[in-house]
Amino acid sequence: MQADITLLDGGLGQELVKRSRAERPHPLWSMQVMIDEPDLVAEVHRDFCLAGAKVLCLNTYSCTRHRLTQYADPSRLEEFLNLAYELACQGIAAAEIDRKDIDVVASLPPLTASYVAKSPLSREQMVAEYRELIELQKARVDGFIAETLSSIEEVDAVLEAAAQTRVRLLLGVTVLDSDGSKLRSGEPLESAVKRADDSNVDAVLANCSIPEAIEQAIPILANSTHSFGAYCNGFTSIEALKPGMTVDVLESRKDLGPIEHAGWVSRWLDAGASVVGGCCEVGPDHIATLHALIKERGQHVSGMSSH
Repeated sequence: MQADITLLDGGLGQELVKRSRAERPHPLWSMQVMIDEPDLVAEVHRDFCLAGAKVLCLNTYSCTRHRLTQYADPSRLEEFLNLAYELACQGIAAAEIDRKDIDVVASLPPLTASYVAKSPLSREQMVAEYRELIELQKARVDGFIAETLSSIEEVDAVLEAAAQTRVRLLLGVTVLDSDGSKLRSGEPLESAVKRADDSNVDAVLANCSIPEAIEQAIPILANSTHSFGAYCNGFTSIEALKPGMTVDVLESRKDLGPIEHAGWVSRWLDAGASVVGGCCEVGPDHIATLHALIKERGQHVSGMSSH
């Protein structure tokens, strides 16, 4: 019998930025869109539900205490987390799907910026911030997805916070576009997999890297004792993005439409991946095509319950 496939949503943040009326992205990225145009967040969640996603990630990637301290008001952290959940529920309802049929997860992102090899925060600060994010949301979400972690120190901090709070966790790391066997920090991907294997995670994933790099990462992820999977981005490169800069400096590739994206994911499914979806530049049309592919393969599309 074919294994169940957990189907995540796609790149919520980039989809929001594309649909926003703002002239250019803000350093708070998708969270600023949520503040200015909250209806868009519910709309995108609705569209991913209609595409067939069974796991929705809240619009909380840029909602960290450190980022709010730099660009907004950190005292509003809980308010923004609550709003993100409410908008996800509105999107599910708009898709005429029962909330219990969709797993809603909260993001545990890089706390200061994406793709940094070394965090400016201490280990204690990182664990404390991740614990705060978990404690403020764990009563209502179905789990957490740590995503785009670039270093072993980020992985260790997330795993420690998750162990202390005993929550369900999908662990996602981002790998070098030039070498999918290494994290963005240059550390071996296999070190992150080993840490996942020593922890109680639902699955270990590679995300927010180009599909070619993900392809290199898959055999290493497949050695995990846990379920594994991946969700790639559609950027040509992330090299131009530095801390404090906005995503409009990045270019989207022209050869990763829904059909091409599904072709990559099909190979990962052949290798045993059981958690798939999309990251930046992967929209609802991609997820709809991926949903159809999984069904054509005779596999069942599910949420996190199968892990």
